[in-house]
Amino acid sequence: MDYSSKLKELLDFTVKEQASDLHVSVGHPPILRISGKLVPLVKFKEFSSEDTAGLAKAMVSQNQFTRFLIDKDIDFSYNLEDKARFRVNIFFQKGEISIAARLIPTNIKTIEELNLPQVLHQFTAHSQGFVLITGPSSHGKSTTLAALIDEINHSRADHIITIEDPIEYIFKDDRSVIDQREIHQDAISFTRALRATFRQDPDVIMVGEMRDQETMAIAITAAETGHLVFATLHTNSASQTIHRIVDSFPPEQQNQVRAQLSGSLLGVFSQRLVPRLKGGLIPAFELMLSTPAISNLIRENKIHELPLVIETSGEFGMMSLNRSLSDLVKKKEISIENALNFSLNPAELRMLLRN
Repeated sequence: MDYSSKLKELLDFTVKEQASDLHVSVGHPPILRISGKLVPLVKFKEFSSEDTAGLAKAMVSQNQFTRFLIDKDIDFSYNLEDKARFRVNIFFQKGEISIAARLIPTNIKTIEELNLPQVLHQFTAHSQGFVLITGPSSHGKSTTLAALIDEINHSRADHIITIEDPIEYIFKDDRSVIDQREIHQDAISFTRALRATFRQDPDVIMVGEMRDQETMAIAITAAETGHLVFATLHTNSASQTIHRIVDSFPPEQQNQVRAQLSGSLLGVFSQRLVPRLKGGLIPAFELMLSTPAISNLIRENKIHELPLVIETSGEFGMMSLNRSLSDLVKKKEISIENALNFSLNPAELRMLLRN
């Protein structure tokens, strides 16, 4: 089989069907994720071990495949000619090779096009501070981050450095100069790349993912020292995000970290992509913005009180996840069942829906 041609056929079909992901694994036909649901392509035959290995080799260089065999998984980006771009993970499962390819849209959408709250524009107006975009995997964090960075690109003459694994959206310089660094290709690690930014004269730094304590520490310091820093975390809420960061440090450092966060944090935006009644996905979110009350709670280690302040601070633009889900139900955008499935507190959501 000509695996290069087969790969192109599968990726072309993924783009045509407007799927978010393509899954390739032994014993299954190709599977697409469309509007959040897995759809097997039964018109294609099931893949053999030889097929998945052949498709994997068609996507990577020999050096990358050698590294994959050693590490047992590999992340990279893949260009489908000039049509589309994919974020790909190749991995082993039960001794067989599998592939997960995420379609990255060519065009970067705006905050409005993504149905995100207008208050997010505030984040792009700051010259320094720390902005965290959080939520489960595959729920649009990278897309939201790209919208914010591209807004700065079109509105300010800044030097922007992104650190990603792998590079997803490709930015086209407008008013800003944007340098995109990919881990393994352009930098050894997030930590080393982030530390190096202090010698690269950035105004804005984007960290694709904060994976360890050292990366978090450098990102917080960068936000304190005159930079606007955007980063993502796989957390479900603002309070969980603060806990995750603080708890990553030894007990003797945690008071200092809370003090740093209270002074530098601009906000935490936690999002979910919920199936719409009319098809497709729509974001539901929690938004916490920095206010004196929020800063004091973080500094004084009263993180458990953050949800109440978020719920009662709508006049500042804050929004709880349940309030967001409730609004979407009342606008007939999503079903009650899906709202309850995505809620972190279904009992509270039921009360909101009754009002």
